Amino acid sequence: MEKSTPRGTRTGFTTGACSAAAARAAVLGIVSGEVPTEIESLLPNGNRVRFAVQEGRCDEHSAHAVVVKFAGDDPDCTDGAHLTVDVRLLPDQPGTVVYCAGTGVGTVTMPGLGLEVGGPAINPVPRKNILDNLREAAPGLLAEQGLEVTISVPGGEQMAKKTTNARLGILGGISILGTTGIVKPYSTAAWRASVVQGVRVAATLGHGMVALTTGGRTESFAMAELRREQPGLPAACFIQMGDFLRYALDEVVAQGIPLVVLGVMVGKLTKMAQGETITHANRAEVDTDLVARIARQVGANEADCQAIAQAETARFGAELMVERGLGEPFHRALAQSAINTLTASGRYGNAFQLRVLVCDFSGNKVADVLCAPAASTLDT
Repeated sequence: MEKSTPRGTRTGFTTGACSAAAARAAVLGIVSGEVPTEIESLLPNGNRVRFAVQEGRCDEHSAHAVVVKFAGDDPDCTDGAHLTVDVRLLPDQPGTVVYCAGTGVGTVTMPGLGLEVGGPAINPVPRKNILDNLREAAPGLLAEQGLEVTISVPGGEQMAKKTTNARLGILGGISILGTTGIVKPYSTAAWRASVVQGVRVAATLGHGMVALTTGGRTESFAMAELRREQPGLPAACFIQMGDFLRYALDEVVAQGIPLVVLGVMVGKLTKMAQGETITHANRAEVDTDLVARIARQVGANEADCQAIAQAETARFGAELMVERGLGEPFHRALAQSAINTLTASGRYGNAFQLRVLVCDFSGNKVADVLCAPAASTLDT
C-alpha cells in the first residue's frame, strides 16, 4: 500500500492550470458533442495531469466547463475556487484565440504588468498554456475557426480582497496565474513574483520612487511617513517585499527607478548591514557581533557591547541602546551601515538613491537616513 503524502507537503495546481484544463474540456465538447467528466491536460512545465471536470455542457457553437482548484497545502485564498471556462466559436477569425474576463476575474487598469490595459488579468504563461491545450485538443477546429475563451470565478471579487490586485490596478476579481502549473506549499516563488510585479507597476506611476517594506507593520509606518511628505502617494508605490530585497532591487535597476525607500525594523536592517539580501531567518543568523560594533561606535560601554554580542537577537541590542539613551545614534549608524553595504556590493552601483526609514516594534520612527550611492552621504 502506498504511503499518502504527508500534510504540509502536498502540492496543488495554479488558477492557470485549472483554467487550461477547463478550456481543453470545453473545446472537446464542441468537437465531440460531449464535455468529458475528466481530462488530461498539459501543464506549462510539460507534465500532464488529470483533472475532474464539472458542469460540462455544450452545443454546436459553445461549451462550458468547470475545474475546482486544489491548492495542496498552500494557504491560498483561491483554494476551492471554481475555474469556469466558456468557449465560443468565432467563425470569421480562423486560428484566433480571444481571452475575456468573466465574473470574478480582474481587469487590468494600470500599465506595468505586461498585460493590455483594459484587458483580462490572465497572465502570459496561462494564456500560452490554454492555447497549447486548445491546439492539441482541437487542431482542425482552430484551423477553420477562432475561439473566444471567457474565464470566470464565482466569488473571485471577494477572493481578490485578500490579494494585492487592487494595489496593482487589477480590479473586479482575481488574476489567472502560474508559471509551472504547480502550487508548492507556502510558495516563496509566488511572493517573489508578486514583488517583481509590484516594482514594475510602481515604475509606471511617475513618482520616481518605490517604498519596499518587510511586512504590514513597516508598510503602515512607511506610508504614514511618506504621505506626510507627499499627500496622496498611491498605495502601488509601496511593496511588501518580505525577505526578497535582492529581487526587488534587481527589478528597481531594470526599471530605472531613481529612489528606493526601505521601511524596516532592526532585525532585517541588521541582515542588510551584513550583506544579506535574502533576509529570511533560515538563510543566516543575525550577526550580533555587528550589532555590538555599531553600539561601540556610538559610545556604548564595553559591558553592554559584550552583552549585545552574546544575545540571540538584534532587538536586544537596539532596546538596550534606547535604555542607555543611545537609541537614535545607534539606529542611524546601523541604517548607514546597511546603506554602505548595499551600495558597496557592486551589484547595484549608482543605479538608485537609497533612503532607510527605521521603526521600533511599536511603529515609532527611530531613524531616517538618506544616501546617494557611491557619492556623498546625507543623513536626514
